[in-house]
Amino acid sequence: MSVTREMVKVMKLEELKPQIGKEVRVRDQSVALFRLSNGEVRAVSNRCPHKSGPLAEGIVSGEFVFCPLHDWKISLTTGEVQKPDDGCIQTYETAVIDGYVYIGGLKEHEKHHSDR
Repeated sequence: MSVTREMVKVMKLEELKPQIGKEVRVRDQSVALFRLSNGEVRAVSNRCPHKSGPLAEGIVSGEFVFCPLHDWKISLTTGEVQKPDDGCIQTYETAVIDGYVYIGGLKEHEKHHSDR
């Protein structure tokens, strides 16, 4: 699996409401997109490292998202789980160009395993 530097257009910025997560599927990956209160856009893996909770459904506070299953606090900038918990999730590059959100740093043909 190689990482591409290509940016992929995923949605219109106006469709991404501030402080509300949105799941998008790109290259077989579930990505959680967030528009912070300052207007910045963040993209992370949509699965909490604890029990695979859907982070797009979590509560956003500042630059953090709280997992909807067990309230783990995760940085939307670094992907690091905040203490006292431990772990990390994948973060992705984002760009807003001509009113569209783009994601970069996606792996080709990545497959996700879940507990479904």
